[in-house]
Amino acid sequence: MPVKENPGHILQLTDSVTTRKCAFRLDFTDADLPWERLLEQCLKNPPIDRLLEEHRITPESAQSLSAIQDLVYVSDEHGRLHDMFPGTTVKQGGRTLAAGAAPEVVLGRTGEIDVAVIDLEIDRWNVGYGRNWTGFNRRRWGKNESTYLGFVRSALEPDHSPSEAESILGLDSAEARLVVLRALAMRIWEADFESYSRFTGQKLIFKSGDETVRNIMEGGGGICSEKVQALKFLTDNLGYESEYLLAGPNARRPIPEEKLRELLTTFEFGLSKRYMRYWQHMALLYHLDGADIIVDATNGNIPFIFLAGPEAEPMLNCWEKAPVSVRMSLHEESFYYHRVSQDIPEDLLFALEGWIPESDLIQVFENELGLIISEGFFVTPIPYRDRQGFLELERQYKEACEKVGLPCVVTEKWSLDSDIGSRFTQAHPFASQQIMASERHLLSRYNASEGVDHEAGLVVVRLRN
Repeated sequence: MPVKENPGHILQLTDSVTTRKCAFRLDFTDADLPWERLLEQCLKNPPIDRLLEEHRITPESAQSLSAIQDLVYVSDEHGRLHDMFPGTTVKQGGRTLAAGAAPEVVLGRTGEIDVAVIDLEIDRWNVGYGRNWTGFNRRRWGKNESTYLGFVRSALEPDHSPSEAESILGLDSAEARLVVLRALAMRIWEADFESYSRFTGQKLIFKSGDETVRNIMEGGGGICSEKVQALKFLTDNLGYESEYLLAGPNARRPIPEEKLRELLTTFEFGLSKRYMRYWQHMALLYHLDGADIIVDATNGNIPFIFLAGPEAEPMLNCWEKAPVSVRMSLHEESFYYHRVSQDIPEDLLFALEGWIPESDLIQVFENELGLIISEGFFVTPIPYRDRQGFLELERQYKEACEKVGLPCVVTEKWSLDSDIGSRFTQAHPFASQQIMASERHLLSRYNASEGVDHEAGLVVVRLRN
């Protein structure tokens, strides 16, 4: 009888805020270390390449391990890691580990193999807004620079030969810098405006800039704040200067900064919708070779915006702003752009990673972004508990679509099996596959938030181009 390989000790790490998990096989010599030294060796300075080479970690876990590392430890301006963020604690079995304590090893089985598991939760719920965004993004860029530069080259390829693209990437002229910025903005704008990737693959509640770039490379996209981060991540690391803009409907007046800061401290959003409209949307303002350029690469419900100089000024005027017409799911609104102290959008992006409860579901349902808004289609789920509930939701959607003259289909099952659904599938084959794959996790998230026993159907609306 062949001897089964003993996998040794397994270290499993879970980030409390983003719910990311990773697991890998430890060296036997590390299993008895105090938790501080264990994390120093296995999280802060993990030998990821060696772990992969020795088949002690899967590629998926390696990606999660790399992401958790940057969430737990403070980065300096150069992307070097220092101590854990103040407020971070490490727990096992719900109990906080005391300083110097060695984690408990729990015996278990994987198939027919006995395993010894060290299962730790990294609790970041009490961490403040202390991220160094420059260092954070430099670390992420440095881990996979060739991939991100390849993405930049691919954005130039439709209009330039490989040799021309390489020359332009030297960024040694104002024209070259403008060409690269516009090409990257258009490449990101062309990616799906979607939330389906929150419920498939890694099932991340909210993607960082580098994660959104990789998601675009794999065929997906993101919502406005994710796409904005993707563009800023790329251009920051290419040496561009930019700042976040906030935007929202019917918000002409100067932005109420102190109230927004208060909301990001209390998270008491229930009675604050009049303030939250100011950050309903995000874009970027670039300062490039003496010109200000507004760039909005969202897509879905926003036209491609790349406006410089005199064209940009009316949209940023404090008192008489020029609006942008935004197509929501079934209607249009006027959005106004605002310059703002950068700690506010940076802290908002930080909070969206998990501190705002159900931020993934909020985008789909409360913000009415559904799973995708494309040039010709809007697809959204409709959760319900019984047939009467489904019929009422079906009536509401059909009446709303009829009022604005848009054809739609509402299915009781999670299905794109209809005439409009088939047209959507033909136009968006990858998105349709991802939407079908997102049902289980979306329902799980919805049941955890709104109570058990929900089922879900789909609404597919045919939009005017």
